[in-house]
Amino acid sequence: MGFALPPAAAVRDRSSASRSRAVSGVTAGLVAILLVSGCSAAGTAAGTSANGLSSLTVAAVPDVNDAPLYIAAEDGQFAAEGLRVQIKDYGSASSEIAALKDGSADVAAGDYADFFYADDSQPDMLIVAEGYDAVAGVMEVLVAPDSGITTPQQLAGKTIGTPEPQEIPYSANTPYSMETLATQSALQDDGVNPTSVRWKPMPSADLIGALSSHRVSAILVTEPYIVHAEIQAGAGEVLDSLSGTTANLPLSGYFTSASFARAHAGALTAFRAALQSVQANANTGAPVRSAIARYAGMNVQTAALVTIGEYQTSPNASSLQRVVDLLANFGVITKPLNIQSIIFR
Repeated sequence: MGFALPPAAAVRDRSSASRSRAVSGVTAGLVAILLVSGCSAAGTAAGTSANGLSSLTVAAVPDVNDAPLYIAAEDGQFAAEGLRVQIKDYGSASSEIAALKDGSADVAAGDYADFFYADDSQPDMLIVAEGYDAVAGVMEVLVAPDSGITTPQQLAGKTIGTPEPQEIPYSANTPYSMETLATQSALQDDGVNPTSVRWKPMPSADLIGALSSHRVSAILVTEPYIVHAEIQAGAGEVLDSLSGTTANLPLSGYFTSASFARAHAGALTAFRAALQSVQANANTGAPVRSAIARYAGMNVQTAALVTIGEYQTSPNASSLQRVVDLLANFGVITKPLNIQSIIFR
């Protein structure tokens, strides 16, 4: 669920509960956090670096989801665990998965839908650590103010713009991303047949413009696109995709190959310990918000208004199984997947 951030804006109003929040500089702050802090331009194979630290290359697509990864690198948490971690931006989940499989990356951060789909066809991956879980308001279907659409039921027969698929192939009838998986489930909860909706994938940066020009009736977006759509297009929420069956749904985590885990269990254990330590603090919001304020030149009070999901500190098999079950129920994966068997221990 990585993205290229749209231009920064200053005020937000939600139609469901009128509220404003300053977000000036959020874009610059997130880019700085996700692209500068501890990030390396190139990866290396697993091994021992010159200073005696174990070396890991982590593939990522910069996003709020994996902000703790970058914070841990910047703040020296990995080094404290005896690791030299290099973070490489692979641009897409499919590129990350390929890097994991060919050994050019040791760990990959990404959304569960894409990685579980990849593991369905070629089982070889283990979950090193959980990452980011949903909260209300981080993924929504938005409509233009003059759309006349006020309920999820009115989305039937309409076209919804979505981010482009990455690992899962596009399908008009089944989900092709974490976003469409959650949204189709939420539509079902509201009595709407997901196949009655026309899904239109496009670059994330084009979604707000498509809504404004009425090329689509609605758009499916995550934060911070929600903020910018409301400001730039006057968009309003018609459906929270992470509600009902999908409330608190796990969204992303950290993966490795089974072969790498067998050979480098100690390094992975240290990686998880450092990451979980940062994620435990990130759940208070303070470290992530402090970083946003620091890099964007925002005050802490303004940064505190940014919506952030929940960062997890230990794998929850029953919660992760919900994602697998949704993928199976919608026909995205075909083989039974027992989460307990793919958690790195």
